[in-house]
Amino acid sequence: MTEDMIIRRDGVAGFLTLNRPKALHALTQPMDHAMTEALLGWRDDPAVQVIIIDHSEGRGFCAGGDIAFLRNSALTDGGVSGRRFFYEEYQLNNLLMTYPRPVVAFMDGITMGGGVGISQPAKFRVATENTRFAMPETGIGLFPDVGGGWHLSRLAGRMGQFLALTGARLDGAECLWTGLATHYLPHDALPEAKERIAHGHDPAQVLAALSVTPPPARIEGNAAQIARHFASDRYEDILASLAGDDSEWAAKELATLRTKSPQTCKVALRQLHDSLECPTFADNMAMEYRVASRVLTRPDFAEGVRAVIVDKTNDPHWDPATPEGVSEALIDSIFAPLPADEEWKPL
Repeated sequence: MTEDMIIRRDGVAGFLTLNRPKALHALTQPMDHAMTEALLGWRDDPAVQVIIIDHSEGRGFCAGGDIAFLRNSALTDGGVSGRRFFYEEYQLNNLLMTYPRPVVAFMDGITMGGGVGISQPAKFRVATENTRFAMPETGIGLFPDVGGGWHLSRLAGRMGQFLALTGARLDGAECLWTGLATHYLPHDALPEAKERIAHGHDPAQVLAALSVTPPPARIEGNAAQIARHFASDRYEDILASLAGDDSEWAAKELATLRTKSPQTCKVALRQLHDSLECPTFADNMAMEYRVASRVLTRPDFAEGVRAVIVDKTNDPHWDPATPEGVSEALIDSIFAPLPADEEWKPL
């Protein structure tokens, strides 16, 4: 166990409460371990009828994974410990996706990266006025993993491709509109929702009763432009489409994409395309593990984290530096099967 997780029972509910507020509850390997162990222990316990995932104090639900740990692995041990982190995190993601009890995730605050991975598998995904959802990995040379290929590729209107490439942040209303959230509750209603659910009330009925009408979803106004400009699975086509549009919105999105890792953007498009052909979520996670195993030690990840998180200079030097420099052969090598004994497998 770890002090960064509060694992407890209340009534019929098993609570997984993230408790690392100074780091916006970013996930560490011990946190993943603790959640997995608790879920396995509750899986066959008839007294546990529902799982609630939330966080303690602070403005983050979960800001992501332990990026500093992963970068250190890339720089010091050839990615060995980083690959182990991904392997176990993806097992947690899959366990949540296939869990036999309903899971309720309260995305009350910053929900990014690893936070998306533990909330999107939930049957009930609750957004609030505090929710800020994003998959910002293209900015650090990683890719939208933790099941991002599965969740984003299944959004309507190429919204997933837009979110994966740009790292755009959505508020709670936008999460509800896109389908990333199932309910929108005011922050102040969350304690009552948790209490009712923990004391045996049906989660669907509780959340429906406490839901409120959210503000207008701003992204709805750009949905047609997103569907048109992000229609292609070829990154160069998306850039050309935006460049051919003289609107302020297109110029802004094009400028955003110009700051991202070209390798990661091409990986993300391939990832979302291939995920739609995966029969199960576990197949998707096996695919994402292959990608993670490769991109972890490629130049863009350590460099992206340096520029954005470590030095905060926001001047990453991507390698390859241009979309044209990212060959199909390179992308194929990133997605290639691993040796049989290294492939990811679910618990």
